[in-house]
Amino acid sequence: MTDVVTLGETMAAFRMAGPLRLGGAAHLSVAGAESTVAIGLARLGHRVAWIGATGADEPGELVRRTLRAEGVELTWSRVDTGRPTGLILFEALAGDRSRVTYHRTGSAGAGLAPSDVDAAFDGLPDPPRILHVTGITAALGSGPLAAVRRAVERTRAAGGEVCLDVNHRARLWSAAEAAAALRPLLPSLDLVVASDDELGVLTDAADPVPALLAEGVREIVVKHGADGATGHSTAGSVHRPARRVPVVDTVGAGDAFVAGLLSGLLDGLDADGRLDRAVTAGAFAVATRGDWEGLPTRAELTLLDHAPGTALR
Repeated sequence: MTDVVTLGETMAAFRMAGPLRLGGAAHLSVAGAESTVAIGLARLGHRVAWIGATGADEPGELVRRTLRAEGVELTWSRVDTGRPTGLILFEALAGDRSRVTYHRTGSAGAGLAPSDVDAAFDGLPDPPRILHVTGITAALGSGPLAAVRRAVERTRAAGGEVCLDVNHRARLWSAAEAAAALRPLLPSLDLVVASDDELGVLTDAADPVPALLAEGVREIVVKHGADGATGHSTAGSVHRPARRVPVVDTVGAGDAFVAGLLSGLLDGLDADGRLDRAVTAGAFAVATRGDWEGLPTRAELTLLDHAPGTALR
């Protein structure tokens, strides 16, 4: 059985050591919220499939080669001969601050459609235990939004669980647009992940957590950045502080957090154990450069329990 299915856009990623206008060397990799979650789960030993599209170009081959190498199932992804693979540029600025620029208009990922979802769900030998979707994919256009809705519909019909990471990107759509698209999904969601400032996308209530629980969401996990995370359910709330690590690169930390959270859910951990794995995976991402490159394997999860500077021999 496939543990997790996710869908979205994965782009070729260029990482600059400084401002792009100054030129210089760039490190080439791949990036995408959903594929980072997929890689994080695969490294932790789970079976995960990615539904997506890349262009018939070399950046697309890089994306597919990378995901295959990380153990992510690509059977239900496709190559779009009429659209290019999207690009994302990261520029290192002052300290640990960075600027991100996207070139994804008309990309293969923006051409995701309900037919991609149907092909995957019709081809899967068993329905996934969990579907993971984000607000980023829903923001890419009417086709991707319809694909997200179809995936949620088919997962619920098959008895699977649905996780939504709000992941609001103001450059893609306004909070009002995001609310109009995502709020209708609430009755079908089991798990919602959001930062403190993203909860307002899902509800206008002054106290958003009880309002979302009343909508039928089983668990709401709120990310507080350096202050850790809190999980809420009808059984109560659990807080877990963040792991203290040197900050190298915060990009991708939220997706690493989700990978740890879903891994704990798949393993049957309690709320505290799920949050512990989530903040641990997030810390690995923060302490290393790149979206997914530093994510831990299952054997490495206890590495941060050792004192800083420890050499494991």
